[in-house]
Amino acid sequence: MFNIILKTIIIFFSFVSAAYAYLGPGIAGGVLVATLGIVIAIFAAIFGVIWFPLKRFLKRRKKKKIKKQKKFV
Repeated sequence: MFNIILKTIIIFFSFVSAAYAYLGPGIAGGVLVATLGIVIAIFAAIFGVIWFPLKRFLKRRKKKKIKKQKKFV
């Protein structure tokens, strides 16, 4: 499967021709903001996957600790 994808990419880029288009300075800002948005989205997803289960675990641990203290009092 990987081999087919690699061959397809190589063939695709073999037939690339010049576009002769003007890319103004505004395009750099758009690319920068889009790239930054993707990076922030990836970090937010990782944060959500790690933080919320960890928060739930800590909350359960705290409840167990409180129950043990009430049991001995």
